[in-house]
Amino acid sequence: MRKQILFILAFFSAFSVFAQKKLLEEAFEHASADGFSGVVLVAENGEILFEKATGMRSYEENIPLKTGDIFEMASVSKQFTAMMIMLCKEKGLLDFDDPVEKYLDIPYKGINIRHLLTHTSGLPDYQAIMDEHWDKSKVAGNPEILEYLRKYAPPKLFEPGEKYQYSNTGYVLLGSIVEKATGKDFVELSSEWIFEPLGMKSTSIRSLEEKAKVPNFAAGHLKDENGNYVNANRFHSSDYTVWLGNRKGPGRVSSTAQDLLIWDQVLYGEKLISQKTLQEAFEPYRLNDGTRSYYGFGWDIEPKSPFEKMVMHTGDNPGYKTIIVRFIEENKTIIVLNNNYHPDQMKLVEAATVSLYKW
Repeated sequence: MRKQILFILAFFSAFSVFAQKKLLEEAFEHASADGFSGVVLVAENGEILFEKATGMRSYEENIPLKTGDIFEMASVSKQFTAMMIMLCKEKGLLDFDDPVEKYLDIPYKGINIRHLLTHTSGLPDYQAIMDEHWDKSKVAGNPEILEYLRKYAPPKLFEPGEKYQYSNTGYVLLGSIVEKATGKDFVELSSEWIFEPLGMKSTSIRSLEEKAKVPNFAAGHLKDENGNYVNANRFHSSDYTVWLGNRKGPGRVSSTAQDLLIWDQVLYGEKLISQKTLQEAFEPYRLNDGTRSYYGFGWDIEPKSPFEKMVMHTGDNPGYKTIIVRFIEENKTIIVLNNNYHPDQMKLVEAATVSLYKW
């Protein structure tokens, strides 16, 4: 993700002299002509400046995509998991520096909640363990993942706090810590604490069966051997979304661009948590050797951008690419949701960034 941030900034530096609103329109039209399927939303101070959809909700059923359609967020979900932990902290249920073993039985010592939030835990990849040992005719969730971590106990990749390495395992553990600290189901509590109070009516952590019942759910698509877009669930590479379909914490939130904008704007106030606590989410983590890792609590961080401090996150699931970019000093927002894994996603982010400079 760090490379993506730097690429955006380099693009801006090279082309800011040509920045204008028309640039985004042209980039969107070019991406659409090139087969991009998705929604682009650009806002300033919560006011939508640009919002358009192109492509298909379902290629196989020939249903056009609309701006209010629901997409799988993939790892953009991690900022919601981090918020659940921050909410628990403000409710006095845990502290960021609590050892994980206070809440969960895991065969790894010296890891605290802050390590999980910032991807500095050194935990091994749970998906690799499950892929090797799990009976894929069954659906696994957090309890099973924790069981297999205990059973097979692959070694840590490095000592906690030694370096940054993106870890879905850490966010599975965070989801389970929320459940242990509250005594409630993570999925239900996410709606109770975040989605419902904020009026994010299209946002939820949905099962495969629940997603199938949502009329405006934008299916993820990949190209088949004939070059035609088909539902990504048809591909073997997508199987893990089924047999790991009950995991909580690293992904599985589905939402719309409009709901993400509601979320974005709430983060400027204190409706959920205090700004003092929230600012910890937007601060780089200091590693054991004193250097900084530019990932906070569910957010990549760029201290200097075209609009001062920038935080962002991408998501990547079979058939989906998602991204939210927040220039928090100037309250500018870019959201791009894609459901055919198209390479033009980042070009649209770049064009939107430049356009905001002169909007």
